[in-house]
Amino acid sequence: MSVIGVEGEERNDFTKDESRQIRQRSLRLLGSLVRPLRARVILTMVVVVVSTAAQVAGPALIAFGLAQGLPALVENDWVPLALAVGAYLATAVIGASLISWYTVLTARISQAILLDLRKRVFLHTQRLSLEFHEKYTSGRIIARQTSDLDAIKELLDSGINELVQGALYMLFIAIAMFSLDWVSGLVLFAAIGPLALLTRWFQKRSQKSFRNTRTASAQLIVQFVETMTGIRAVKAFRKEKRNGTEFAGLVENYRVTNGRVIQLFGIFDPGLVLIGNVTLAMILLIGGLRVAEGTFAVPLLLATVLYARQFFAPAQEMAMFYNSYQSAAAALEKISGVLEEEPSVADPTTPIDLRSAQGHVRFERVEFAYRDDRVILPQFDLDLPAGQTIALVGSTGAGKSTLAKLISRFYDPSNGVISLDGIDLRHLHPKDLRRAIVMVTQEAYLFSGTVADNIALGKPEATRDEIVRAAKAVGAHEFIESLPGGYDTDVNKRGGRVSAGQRQLLSFARAFIADPVVLILDEATASLDIPSERLVQEGLTTLLADRTAIIIAHRLSTVAIADRVLVMEHGVIVEDGTPRDLIAGRGRFAQLHAAWRDSLV
Repeated sequence: MSVIGVEGEERNDFTKDESRQIRQRSLRLLGSLVRPLRARVILTMVVVVVSTAAQVAGPALIAFGLAQGLPALVENDWVPLALAVGAYLATAVIGASLISWYTVLTARISQAILLDLRKRVFLHTQRLSLEFHEKYTSGRIIARQTSDLDAIKELLDSGINELVQGALYMLFIAIAMFSLDWVSGLVLFAAIGPLALLTRWFQKRSQKSFRNTRTASAQLIVQFVETMTGIRAVKAFRKEKRNGTEFAGLVENYRVTNGRVIQLFGIFDPGLVLIGNVTLAMILLIGGLRVAEGTFAVPLLLATVLYARQFFAPAQEMAMFYNSYQSAAAALEKISGVLEEEPSVADPTTPIDLRSAQGHVRFERVEFAYRDDRVILPQFDLDLPAGQTIALVGSTGAGKSTLAKLISRFYDPSNGVISLDGIDLRHLHPKDLRRAIVMVTQEAYLFSGTVADNIALGKPEATRDEIVRAAKAVGAHEFIESLPGGYDTDVNKRGGRVSAGQRQLLSFARAFIADPVVLILDEATASLDIPSERLVQEGLTTLLADRTAIIIAHRLSTVAIADRVLVMEHGVIVEDGTPRDLIAGRGRFAQLHAAWRDSLV
């Protein structure tokens, strides 16, 4: 698990130890991104050093031209001045050419890092267990892939350039100043103290402020995504006004947090200008007095003034670097937190292959709890023979869907063993597990693409004949043929929309073509109307044949095709028998069946 964890990712009140760990985690991620690009980074550093040295040489060459070239020119010797002018132009051309090359190199490094990071986030979030996705909202995941990566892109595209060039520029100018005149160099050096204090003050206060802006930005995205995703519920419950009020509050919070950042810049930028102007004035004053005394040459005074003026220009640019740096650092913290999350359901280190699957599922002393203080299944034992169709019924919260998720290995039990054909699911090879056990839920999701593509999701290499056979088996062929493009209809385009019941039929076809040995239907017929359900009943007979099937349903009409009914209450099986025997009795299932039969009258 990450240092922050899923629950605490949006916190801002970290302890010093937590903040240090978060920074170390971010640096590890950054190092792993840069490490494959070492050669390119070294070349870029060489280019920027040479280009910066060429730019810094300008004032020194001007001083040489004035000090040596002008007196020689008076005596009709134009060579020193020509050499100074030629050298100045040469350094200008070299500096400009290398800056162009440096810009291209940094852009390539930036794009390579961003490509790697985007792939890592996408692949890793797919690999994480269902537990993570049930806690971590889709809006926050989208924020990681959009606004957070955009903040890092901004830093890599411009911020790093400003920092590296600015720092080298200031260093080379300081060296040149001391080389030309150590007195002016000491004045410049004295200005570094106030500059460092101002920079440190800004850094400490801006770090928290920029983290707040990232959090506020993520909250905006989460609210927007959840509103648009649940727009039907918003319309149905007339939630537009309340959403507007909530969103306005989030926008105001975002405005306030950004306003605090702007206030910091309102102090930092003028402070830099003030320090720069005071330093320049002191160099000009001291140098002027020395010129008047005859101990300092005018060309050297001009060079030192030019250097002093140029010294603080990068400092102002580097102030803007803090803007993108703090924003990107906060974004990198959140992304590194996601990437350090470990799947709660880990793949086995030494997987066991399932050579001949039969479909025998067994629970042995299984306990499960989503949280330590809430046990869902206490000491659960269950044997599901291969080829048997089992119906799970019970009130909401009885543990039926939890049982299904455990069999599918979306979660691992807290204690005990769940086995398939005698092999612990935790040791079974993932490819065998996903091929052997398929779960169809009430939320039948269709991906972008054609109807045929969505059915073939259960078997990507399936032929068109196999796809059609699967659709016919579950009663979906007729409605598919009525679509504008038949099996080639794009389900997300106009004319290709399908109803909730039709989506469910497509999910049945998807499960049929996958041909698992264990099939789980978790409220899979809940979206179907009565005529569609009757049609599917025929398809279910084909779908469930020769395989172990677990049917979770509130509609007892679906239960009728089961060989065995398990009634669950509070994580415990309270009844176990055939539908006929349980209906004839006086237990919980008999009561449920009587109530259902009365509702049909």
